[in-house]
Amino acid sequence: MIEQLEAIAARYEALSGRLSEPGVAADQQIYKELMKEYKRLSPIVEKFREYQLFRARLAEAEALLKETADPEMRDLANQEYAESKDGMTRCTEELKLLLLPKDENDDRNVIIEIRGGAGGEEAMLFAATLFRMYAMYAEARGFRYEVLSLNGTELGGIKEIAFSVSGEGAFARYKFESGVHRVQRVPETESGGRIHTSTATVAVLPEMEELDFELNPADLQIDTFRSSGAGGQHVNKTESAIRITHLPSGLVVECQDERSQHKNKERALKILRSRLADIEREKQETALASERKSQVGTGDRSERIRTYNYPQGRVTDHRIGLTLYKLEQVLNGDLDEIIEALITHEQTEKLKGAQNQ
Repeated sequence: MIEQLEAIAARYEALSGRLSEPGVAADQQIYKELMKEYKRLSPIVEKFREYQLFRARLAEAEALLKETADPEMRDLANQEYAESKDGMTRCTEELKLLLLPKDENDDRNVIIEIRGGAGGEEAMLFAATLFRMYAMYAEARGFRYEVLSLNGTELGGIKEIAFSVSGEGAFARYKFESGVHRVQRVPETESGGRIHTSTATVAVLPEMEELDFELNPADLQIDTFRSSGAGGQHVNKTESAIRITHLPSGLVVECQDERSQHKNKERALKILRSRLADIEREKQETALASERKSQVGTGDRSERIRTYNYPQGRVTDHRIGLTLYKLEQVLNGDLDEIIEALITHEQTEKLKGAQNQ
């Protein structure tokens, strides 16, 4: 591991030098790529330097213990030795985590799609609740979110919504939300007071840019149509809504929320690109069955991952057996405790996998 860390430190220093070169700073694409790698290596190098400092202090303490017979000096040296050894052990464990293979999509922006599932109108209202939760979480983390497409109901529910969340590490925070979310509550549409169970499905996709995933124009059928729904005089006046069909896969994306046909097309292509890239990613992950074992349900849309129980004020994440009695806070965007627990679980599983190899 030390050899690997020394190579990383050398690469880090080389990157630091390159980033200060005028020619590199002038080329935004190269600068962006180098800076991304530099930032990725920074926490590893900082922790390795801390480890080296403890190692140097340990060597000094060992040398002092060999050289001196003075009881007071030996006591100080023994204390320094113990503290340095503990520090090295702690740094070693933290470095093992930092060296684990990182999901290449973790730093990407994200596209989240929510669909009402089983439960009729109540499921649509729950989908709206989930969107509000994710939007509030984005605001709390300093991310920016934008609705890309929305198909709502008259009662304020959501049949289907796609929205993007932008910010460093957005995918890393949201990726565990893919799957079936279940709610147990007395529906707003029910006056009898009976508890109903409804579901909504969440899909979390890393946002793909044109450079990351290229679409063949020959594979696309692009249709324009008149917007429906709210919009005043604009409705049914201009064909600004866009429907894009990806002919090889049959995937269809519609966007009609913007008055600009160009903006709707741009948004639809962004969703389509990310969906297709996600399908390709799932194929690759399925092929790597051993790697799949270390994941915490980050991709299986049919997996029931979480239950929100209103009568008991309880949220349960079924993948890791975590139950919190803070439903209101969670629905108001306080998701960090759940997400941190999922990240820790994934890291633990990856460490086990690395040790068994």
